Amino acid sequence: MSNPNLLFELRQSGLLLITAFIWGCSFVAQSIGMESVGPYTFTASRMALGFVFLLPIVAMLRKRLAASQPDESERRRSPEYRRNLILGGFLCGLCLFGGEALQQFGLVHDTEVGKAGFITALYIVFVPLIGLFLGQKSRLTLWLAVAIAVAGLWFLCLPPEGFSIALGDAYIFLCAIVFSLHILVISRFVTKVNGIELSMMQFFFGSIIAFTSMMLFEHPTMSGFMAALPAILWAGIMSNGIAYTLQIVGQRGMNETAASLILSLESVFSVLAGWVVLNEILTPREGLGCVLMAVAVVLAQLPERKKKIESR
Repeated sequence: MSNPNLLFELRQSGLLLITAFIWGCSFVAQSIGMESVGPYTFTASRMALGFVFLLPIVAMLRKRLAASQPDESERRRSPEYRRNLILGGFLCGLCLFGGEALQQFGLVHDTEVGKAGFITALYIVFVPLIGLFLGQKSRLTLWLAVAIAVAGLWFLCLPPEGFSIALGDAYIFLCAIVFSLHILVISRFVTKVNGIELSMMQFFFGSIIAFTSMMLFEHPTMSGFMAALPAILWAGIMSNGIAYTLQIVGQRGMNETAASLILSLESVFSVLAGWVVLNEILTPREGLGCVLMAVAVVLAQLPERKKKIESR
């Protein structure tokens, strides 16, 4: 007999895995886009596109919900639901804007893509650490998985001689902290509101913040925007509209640390995509990194020996 809980966890893990794959293919688009527009312009454009992409989907789903589940449709019109949707959307959008903008600034200041991938994925460390301050505890196997994943990222993303610290790296480091907060905020609100609607609202608020920053600090041109349009389309539709939405839906019911480990596989996918599509050389060092990352993710998915049923 199938285990419903196991099937649910496998489905959620699969959604997060697809998210990581799309993210892993997005670093190239971000680098190309930054050649023509500024960080705030790129961030505002991709977020606005993500909102426009999801708006008709949310409208269609709400219409179907009204016909099939009138009680749930009525709940989503309640003041409490709307407050949670607006607050959650604003906080998620603020974190997403901060993380994406800081990552773009890091790439502008010539942080190598491999190094950027390594530092960004350090959210796998920050998520359980911040969770400790919030009173959340992670089991020992998750901490072991985090340690193995960090080692895997080191071998995967960085050259044998290591790396030096530069200004761009500081931006990426701050980006990792903000993305950690994004993961934790999602976990708080995804049980209160619909995941797709929460994703749409985060793009709505994030695009407003990014657009305001663009108008204050940058001077975008139509020629620059058109040159960056292919990269913006990929980042807006695939990375934002699809991947970030899958992240929110996939995180529902998942441990934050386990979810962050799966999402960190974006670094593995970025290297493998370069190997398969661009014929880049996959070194033994990078291969070891991929194996360690895979081991860490599998270890994080192992069930606990004792389930906590008394706390339900």
